[in-house]
Amino acid sequence: MKLALIALLVSFLTATSIHDFKVEGLEGNTIDFSEFKGKKILIVNTASKCGNTPQYSELEELYEKYKDKLVIVGFPANNFGGQEPGTNEEIKEFCKKNYGVSFPMAAKISVKGDDIAPIYKYLTDEAKTLGFEEPVKWNFAKFLIDEKGKLITVFHHKTKPMSEEILRYLN
Repeated sequence: MKLALIALLVSFLTATSIHDFKVEGLEGNTIDFSEFKGKKILIVNTASKCGNTPQYSELEELYEKYKDKLVIVGFPANNFGGQEPGTNEEIKEFCKKNYGVSFPMAAKISVKGDDIAPIYKYLTDEAKTLGFEEPVKWNFAKFLIDEKGKLITVFHHKTKPMSEEILRYLN
């Protein structure tokens, strides 16, 4: 356990792009971001009991339409109003049953605070260099990464996945 934690910490400290990260998947698998080289990546912190939860439908639509050049990775988190209280198994069932989610979903993490996951620490630090002082204000904030693993921009949690604001980066 200690060795795994040290390895995660070292990867975070030496990360030069999102492609340096591996995270636990919702189904117990490993999501290796190096496998997404050459595609854009949209990273979204999600929650099952949020007013923004219906965005899962548009995230799935976006994923299906652009999966030749875009990967979406959802990160369930319970950081805002206790809106993701479920276990990984409950979250997986909710996403499949209610929204038909087929894009990769990570295991539940923390996206801010003292226990922030290393990948989100990396993303928020990168966002701050682009002028986004508080990139994760609520559930469904979105980070868009380019094909080389560098952050392009951050989208507000109310920005719909199929909005022109996002689509302009994909067309």
